[in-house]
Amino acid sequence: MADKGRTDKIKGKAKETVGKVTGNDRMKAEGKMDQVEGKAKEAASDAKGSLRGKRDEH
Repeated sequence: MADKGRTDKIKGKAKETVGKVTGNDRMKAEGKMDQVEGKAKEAASDAKGSLRGKRDEH
């Protein structure tokens, strides 16, 4: 899922940049939201991995 998070962050950055260049505030906002979603997916994936590591230690 971390790959999906990274993809969302890249896609979001591209949307935000295009929105800035074209003056499209909606696209800029969508890009920012995609980036936030990507960061959340990465954090969830990292947390899952951390929990798996803790469980495997016992």
